[in-house]
Amino acid sequence: MRADGRYGKTENLRSARGSVERLTPPSSLWGSNGVAFGPDGRLYVAQFVAGRISAVDLGSGEVETVVEMDGPVQSPDDLAFGADGSMYITDLVPGRVWRRGPDGEFTLVTDDVAQPNGIACVGDRVFVNEMRMGGRVLELFPGGGEPVVLAEGLALGNAMQLGPDGHLYYPHMVTNEVHRVSPDGGAPELVARDVHQPVAVRFDLSGQLTVLSRGEAGIVTRIDLDSGRRTVVPGELSGMDNAAFDAENRMFVSSFAAGGIAELAPDGRARVIVPKGFVGPYGVAVDRAGTVYAGDNFRLATVDGGEAHTRELLASSHGVATDDHGRVHITSQSGAVRTYEPEQRVFRTRAEKLARPGGVALRSDGLLVVAETGAGRVVGIDDEDGLVVLAEGLRAPVDVALDREDRCYVSDEEGGVVVRVDDGALVPVVEELQRPQGIAVSGDELFVVETGTRRLLSIDLVTGDRRVEAEELAVGLPPGVARVQPEPVGHASVPVPFAGVAVGPDGSLYVSANGEGSVLHLRR
Repeated sequence: MRADGRYGKTENLRSARGSVERLTPPSSLWGSNGVAFGPDGRLYVAQFVAGRISAVDLGSGEVETVVEMDGPVQSPDDLAFGADGSMYITDLVPGRVWRRGPDGEFTLVTDDVAQPNGIACVGDRVFVNEMRMGGRVLELFPGGGEPVVLAEGLALGNAMQLGPDGHLYYPHMVTNEVHRVSPDGGAPELVARDVHQPVAVRFDLSGQLTVLSRGEAGIVTRIDLDSGRRTVVPGELSGMDNAAFDAENRMFVSSFAAGGIAELAPDGRARVIVPKGFVGPYGVAVDRAGTVYAGDNFRLATVDGGEAHTRELLASSHGVATDDHGRVHITSQSGAVRTYEPEQRVFRTRAEKLARPGGVALRSDGLLVVAETGAGRVVGIDDEDGLVVLAEGLRAPVDVALDREDRCYVSDEEGGVVVRVDDGALVPVVEELQRPQGIAVSGDELFVVETGTRRLLSIDLVTGDRRVEAEELAVGLPPGVARVQPEPVGHASVPVPFAGVAVGPDGSLYVSANGEGSVLHLRR
């Protein structure tokens, strides 16, 4: 099997004991966030999760990496081009704004911002806003000088643009409003309230205000600034993030939830330019009916018909497990653990304020077992949502798995081991592994995704023998790329890498190929 995508060329994917099938094609992008047309006419796409910026040829759909993920930019969320062709980039998590000159050299514009997101260039002037409560709109000075605050009190800012009246327009995402402020100072003004989940504020070539919704229905709200008249049109894209209009007034849209790039017509129909796909995926699970679920950062996804589908928009989705009652249990990198009822489409919050929880499993007595990566421990959540510590002292626990006797196994990525938890004690089961992440148990076999070697291993829990089930897996970072994981700041964080594995009801294996953006099915 061979595929080209964001991971590069994946060749010689093979299983030592059966067949390997991709349930979804590899993704071209690691999600898609800020977009802007460059001087060369291509659409440039920021990919927050990966720290990468790519350029898309809208005619061919070809994607070229322009800023690699091992560069100085850690979490690009939006971008804009200045009059001289320089690219300005908001680096959300570390709180920086960068200039990338036409020669490709990077210059730090400022690190005196908190969670910068929306950015706009007006000639040689640069403006940004902050995606936080109490955020600001600021003018920055690439040639030197302190930022100037134009507005304060934003309820999570995002994509903004200069309007035909010379004002900067931007959303308040939490309060569902659009505001504007003059680049030259003065009091901010409320432009529109009760706008559906505004995430990006744009103007078409006629000067009509166009506001994208980040919600499931894919709503686009158009507002005539003179009359105030609105049109509200649902569309075929959910989880929209940003948009850009070309010289023919066509709108091209990105998606934080599913990635890809599409042209969105005024009636809501979408024409695919770059196919959507997985941002991750991270944790993977299969229910008794064979439905494949995956935690995919901003959504809970399912796999069907060769595609990943958004089951629910859900921020920071990571670990996932199913149970015999049809429920799905999901961890969030923002600290929550939830139980989801697919038929009713309702969530129950089981825990909050955990430190970057990862893998999750369900014990036969109903106790949810969670790897709390950021705290170096394993915790349990009972039926009444009480929390109990099951094990401590791990360096970076990523995943958990249970055998038929409810014994708990934990992968410690930094420690290079899988341990068993015996009454709170950590008993090594497999050592000298290279960055183990996802684990699963079936009978007397333990399966481990060893991301450092890009292999899936099986370990006999009775004899300790280990075998290679599959190799050359597209997991982790692309070969030859090294990246420093950005530390979380407030609600802003880049997900911890997690290549999950699950055992299906027929004994076959499912692996999250989070490097290329697919789910693999291994029949043994």
